[in-house]
Amino acid sequence: MLQSRVPRRRRFLVCEPRHFAVQYAINPWMHPDVRVDVDLAQEQWRALIRAYRAHDHVVDTVPPVAGLPDMVFAANSAVVVGGRVFGSLFHAPERRPESEHYETWFKSAGFDVYRPESVCEGEGDLVFTGRYLLAGTGFRTTREAHAEVQEFFGVPLIALTLVDPYFYHLDTALFVLDDDNVVYYPEAFSPGSQEVLARLYPDAVLATREDAAAWGLNSVSDGRHVFIAPQADDLASRLAARGYVPVPVDLSEFHKAGGGIKCCTQEIRS
Repeated sequence: MLQSRVPRRRRFLVCEPRHFAVQYAINPWMHPDVRVDVDLAQEQWRALIRAYRAHDHVVDTVPPVAGLPDMVFAANSAVVVGGRVFGSLFHAPERRPESEHYETWFKSAGFDVYRPESVCEGEGDLVFTGRYLLAGTGFRTTREAHAEVQEFFGVPLIALTLVDPYFYHLDTALFVLDDDNVVYYPEAFSPGSQEVLARLYPDAVLATREDAAAWGLNSVSDGRHVFIAPQADDLASRLAARGYVPVPVDLSEFHKAGGGIKCCTQEIRS
C-alpha cells in the first residue's frame, strides 16, 4: 500500500524571463552561440506559474531587469528561513548586480536582508530540509559562506562537496521531497559527502546521471506533488511508486543556461 503524502502550501518568488538569453558561459551547459527562443521561454515559465497556483501555492514576482539575463533564476538570489533573508554574492561578475534588485524586492515586502561577505548563491547551494541546511560547495558557494549562513540562521549546517562541473549547484544534484527524505545523484558528490548523505537519508531516492542530465534533480516538491522536468520520466515513475505525484513542467529553454524548475523558484519560508 502506498504511503499517503500530504502537501504543504508554499510561497514562491519568481522573475519573468523577459530578458532571458545566453550571453556568456559560466557553466558547462551554457553556449553563447545557442539561440534562446524568448517567446517559448516565457510560455514555459508561465506554465510553471500556472502549475504552482493550480496546486494552491502563492507566487510573488520580482520585476526583471534589462541586461541581467539570468535574473530569471530566482533561487540563486537568497535563502529564506523563518522569515529571515540571507542574500547572495555571486561568483560570476556578470550576475552580481542581480543581488541588489532582489534585495530591493525583499525590503519592499517587509524583510531585512543580510548581505554575505563570501560568495554565496542562495538556494542554488543551500537546501533547507526543515531540520538543517544542506550546503553545497566546490564550484560556487564557498565554505566561508557556510559559516556565515550557520551563524546567521542558528540552524545546523551540513557541508557537501560537489565534484561534477555539470552539477555545479547543489540544487542540480539534490532536492528535498518532504521533511524526511530527499532525492540525489550520488556521483555528483565527493566520496565523503556520499557517505554523509547515505547516513542522513538511508531511504533516499537515488537518481542516475541520466535523471540529473534531464534536470530531474532541479525539481520542487510540496511534500506530495513534485514539479519535475518531463524529460526525467524514469525518475518521475520511481517517485510515483513511492506515493508522490509528479507534475511535469517543461522548462527546456532554460536548460540551455544550466537551469530548470528549482532554479526559477525561490521559496519564502515565514
